[in-house]
Amino acid sequence: QVQLSESGGGSVQPGGSLRLSCAASGYTFNHYCMGWFRQAPGKRREGIAAIDSDGRTTYADSVKGRFTISQVNANTTMYLQLNNLKPEDTAMYYCAAGCPISLSRAGDDDYYWGQGTQVTVSS
Repeated sequence: QVQLSESGGGSVQPGGSLRLSCAASGYTFNHYCMGWFRQAPGKRREGIAAIDSDGRTTYADSVKGRFTISQVNANTTMYLQLNNLKPEDTAMYYCAAGCPISLSRAGDDDYYWGQGTQVTVSS
């Protein structure tokens, strides 16, 4: 059973930075697709960054150039570096794992999910 655990969320002012981490366990193979999704109050969960089994990354237009996804430790740890944060980035951020991964698919049954970490951007 794949288990995911996020950390690193918090409250920052606009323009600030955070680094989210996702620790994964229970893998039975070497390479796994992983991604970050977020859900703001009253809105649907949306995909913002993903990395596939070949290491290729994709980003939502809303975060491109500001957020960076990366994997280390034989793909068992994933990070999301969030720079130049804006109030509209405020949301619960979720780590997801499963192949194939797509930013346009965010259903409960599409991937394994972590419990989420809150990011709040306000002045």
